[in-house]
Order: sequence, then structure tokens, then C-alpha cells
Amino acid sequence: MKAPFYADHVGSFLRPARVKEARLQKENGDITAEQLRAIEDEEIIRLVEKQKEVGLKAVTDGEMRRAWWHFDFLAALDGVELYEAEAGIQFKGVQTRAHGIKVTGKIDFTNHPMIEDYKFLHSIKGDHVAKFTIPSPNMLLFRGTVDENVYADQESLLTDLVKAYQKAIQAFYDAGCRYLQLDDTAWAVFFSEAGKEQIAKRGQNPETLLPMFQRAINESIANKPEDMVITMHICRGNFKSTYTASGGYDAAAEVIFGGLNVDGLFLEFDDERSGGFEPLKYVNRPDLKIVLGLITSKFGELEDPEAIKARIQEAAKYAPLEQLCLSPQCGFASTEEGNLLTEEQQWEKVSHVINIANDVWK
Repeated sequence: MKAPFYADHVGSFLRPARVKEARLQKENGDITAEQLRAIEDEEIIRLVEKQKEVGLKAVTDGEMRRAWWHFDFLAALDGVELYEAEAGIQFKGVQTRAHGIKVTGKIDFTNHPMIEDYKFLHSIKGDHVAKFTIPSPNMLLFRGTVDENVYADQESLLTDLVKAYQKAIQAFYDAGCRYLQLDDTAWAVFFSEAGKEQIAKRGQNPETLLPMFQRAINESIANKPEDMVITMHICRGNFKSTYTASGGYDAAAEVIFGGLNVDGLFLEFDDERSGGFEPLKYVNRPDLKIVLGLITSKFGELEDPEAIKARIQEAAKYAPLEQLCLSPQCGFASTEEGNLLTEEQQWEKVSHVINIANDVWK
């Protein structure tokens, strides 16, 4: 079976105390960048061994070298910078650190540090599949601040962004990557009234924005090699066990399930905020895998396995069971702060996914 697997995971894992401490030491000038990287290398080796040990088929580096799931990648594109914002991103009851990204020059993908990050993961994957995660192009298209002197309109921005992503995908492929995931919180603006207000504030409307999001994904992956799997994770926010958005997939369902050329979709379905499974009726390809995020990564308590199995069967009314898979709804640490559970609970969650999947897809 090729990826995504019946038991899979989104990608990020809790950062060990040793990595957090080393990052602070590097920030304070107590250790060098090389010393920090050596510590990260050791912890990534340990993490990959643990993923193999619990029974995962795909292994990631846990996003161990990143502070943010998206800014670190985007800020390393040509023409994009990380900056100190006036305020952080507002989640339910908590705010992130005040950072943002801005486009200050022509966007391109040339000497990107994450290619080396992938190569290290590839060197330790053994017989397993190495999965690497990067933010979707929509994260820059919709969430980035753009200098109008560089790009006067979204169409010209989209053109260069797509070219940069096409280069990125080829570069990861050339480095050995055969399982790449695009992470995307931007789709959530279509899911609720609050999201639609965000779109209106930007002087846009869902009718034109939705096809633009679709194009950003499909055109970016248009030249992907045949033996490379590209999936997308659609998220409603994940920071210190909180979220930013609510609402079902309904308003964008035809495009998401019937109009994207990805090989798989990782979807949040861990609570009522994500709506029902009815939108899966738009799945129109036998080769599209739907990864149901029914296990929460936000809290340590384990879900009732029978209740999860019942929900999988409910989803199977709308999409064939053999096209469904199971995973946590998101990573365990979308930012370096991580969710509010212990490493032990994290691994119990991963084992829970694997055990349930083994029962369902015998």
C-alpha cells in the first residue's frame, strides 16, 4: 500500500525539553548554530526510532527544527521575510507570539534550508517512508502581507508563488522525498460566518477566492513526478491545545473533495466543530485517500475505540471504506510550544490510531 496509510499521522511531535533548552541557548548566544543542529539531529534520530517502534509506516522529523509549522518554510523563500507583528494570532483564549510574514521581493525557491532538513530525515528512514510537511501556497497567498510595489494584484503573486512551489516539489523529489504534505489553515475561512467576514474585510468574496485556492494547489503540483505522493492537511488551528476556526467543510466541499488533484486529504473530524461526513459525498476519484482525523492531538485522554470505529463506518456511507484512513486531527506541536499533553500521552495516542486502524482494515 502506498501513502497515506490506514494508520497515519499529520507530522509534528512534541519538542523534547533538551531541544527547547538548546534553542534558548542558541538565542542567548551560549551555543552555536552547529551545536544546536547536532542536538536536533540526535533528537530526530530518537524520534524516528520511536515512530518505527510504535508501528508507523511513515516517519517524520517531527518538525523538530522549526518554531512554527509554516513561517519557517515560507520565510526561507526568496522575497519573503519574517517580521515582528503588532500582535500574535488569536486563538480561543490564547495568543501566539507576535510574528508574521511579508512579501518584500519577487518570490522564488532557490537555496532553501529545508532541503537539507529532508536529506537528514531521508538518511535515517531505513525501510520506512519519509514524510515531509510544508505549508500550502495558500498560506502565503491569503495570510501573508504583500508589498503592493512588488505585486500589484493577487494574480501576479499567484503566478510566481506557483513557480516557486513547482521548484520546491522538484527539489524535494530530487533529494529523495516521495511523500510530501501541504499544510493549510486558509481553507477554514470558507467554513464559518466569521471566516467569510475575514474574506470580506480583505475586499474579496468566496466565489473568486475559492477557485484561486484551488488553482494554487493544482498548479503547484501539476508537474509532480508520478511516484511522488502529495497530500494536504486542512486545519482549523492548533496552538497549545486551542483552535481558531469552526464549521463543517460544506461551503467548499465540491472543490476540496472533487476538485483538488492531491493524493490524499488529512481532515479534522475530532469534535463537533468540524461538522459531519456528508461533504465526503463529493469524493469522485477512486485513488483519493481520505484520512479521518478522529483522534484528538489536543488532549491526552484516549477516545473510546468502539465510538471511533462507529464514526469510521458512518464516514464509509459517503466514501468507500478502502479509501478511508485514520490519524490524529492535527500534529502534536504545530509550534514549538506544543499541545497540553505529555510525550507519554502523545505516543499512547499514536498507538491508539494504529490499534484501531488494524482492527478496521484487517
